[in-house]
Amino acid sequence: MTAISQSKILIIATNGFEQSELEVPRDKLREAGVSVTIASLDGKTIKGWKHTDWGRAADVDMAIKDARESDYTALVIPGGVMNPDKLRVDEDAMKLVKAFLAAGKMVAAVCHGPWLLVQADALKGRQATSYKSIRKDVENAGATWVDREVVVDNGIITSRNPDDLPAFVSKIIEEVEEGRHYRRAA
Repeated sequence: MTAISQSKILIIATNGFEQSELEVPRDKLREAGVSVTIASLDGKTIKGWKHTDWGRAADVDMAIKDARESDYTALVIPGGVMNPDKLRVDEDAMKLVKAFLAAGKMVAAVCHGPWLLVQADALKGRQATSYKSIRKDVENAGATWVDREVVVDNGIITSRNPDDLPAFVSKIIEEVEEGRHYRRAA
């Protein structure tokens, strides 16, 4: 069991992250007392995507290759189309996602973020949700796709879109406070 104010959460993202899907969890978790670290592919500032054009920049604390699962309580993966599409083909990003999963730590992905869970082979036999356009990808990875604002399966949290962010963040806090999840391999 981990008090939310004693937790450290890592958010991984790159250029093209959905603006609200990084900012809302980052800000709400910090308001709850969480130490939040942002890691990008190169450790440099990244730019969000808002609706149909580039949005605001987000400050970054480190490069993904320098992040260690052992330093964090949980991992959050924002969506957007570009962001997870770039991350899921990055060796360091996928190594990090797999390390969190293997350690039984909470992993939360919203919108297109579950693409990284698909790439990590983490969804077989689980329930999950995602943005509707990647539903078949999630199902083809062996998950039962559920149309709900937030779905939790043994410490893996998924949500559909920015409208679901309040439930997504609440569930992250709840799961972190529950503690580590020893899950079977997918």
